[in-house]
Amino acid sequence: MNNKNKIREKICIALDVDSGAEALRLSGMLKNYCGFFKIGVQLFSQEGPDIVKKVISLGPKVFLDLKYHDIPNTIKNTVKVIVGLGISVFNVHTTGGYEMMLETSNAVKEESKKLGIPKPMAIGVTVLTSINSKILSEELMIKQDLSEYVVHLSKLAKKAGLDGVVASPHEIKIIRKSCGPNFKIITPGVRPSWSLGVDDQKRIMTPNEAIKNGADFIVVGRPIIKAKDPVEAAKKLLNEILS
Repeated sequence: MNNKNKIREKICIALDVDSGAEALRLSGMLKNYCGFFKIGVQLFSQEGPDIVKKVISLGPKVFLDLKYHDIPNTIKNTVKVIVGLGISVFNVHTTGGYEMMLETSNAVKEESKKLGIPKPMAIGVTVLTSINSKILSEELMIKQDLSEYVVHLSKLAKKAGLDGVVASPHEIKIIRKSCGPNFKIITPGVRPSWSLGVDDQKRIMTPNEAIKNGADFIVVGRPIIKAKDPVEAAKKLLNEILS
């Protein structure tokens, strides 16, 4: 695999749109410029599981970004359902606790083996990129340093058997140091240098910086899907990382 293809496989384009028709239009246009499409609560709430299957049929893998957070038994039963969709990645909130993550890890292994399909990566969400140290301390009443808290949650996810975490690019290096080279790190909060504004995300970084710091996958949404020409924006993103 050449370097361009290796980089392409690291790119996850977020299909944060309202309709299945728009999601499929974008997927068809952009499928050659990414390794994954991310389907989150916005699109899934409108279209349901069928949109997952339709996007998968176009080629790239799907990251089902529904951030499950519930009691362990509910999560276990939910995981058994979503594994059958053919997704490649899904996530749960690490703040659901060790037992919930352990049930997730066990359920995804058991259901994949039962169905005879590759096991999707089970990823833990640490701290949302919309949350900074002030919000963590004053609103959530968590007095621990933000980076230390993210590392604590990452180590707990690894102990529970999850494959990796979703974390801000600012925490990549410290997670890598704490959890090792094989622990997957997916980073939202990525904004190309030519993309103006940070929207609601507070802990951001450019794609080059995130990958250089050790991100396994980067998630980019609005700079591409809201562009006048999404294909040109995707090409520009790829070229920026390769430069």
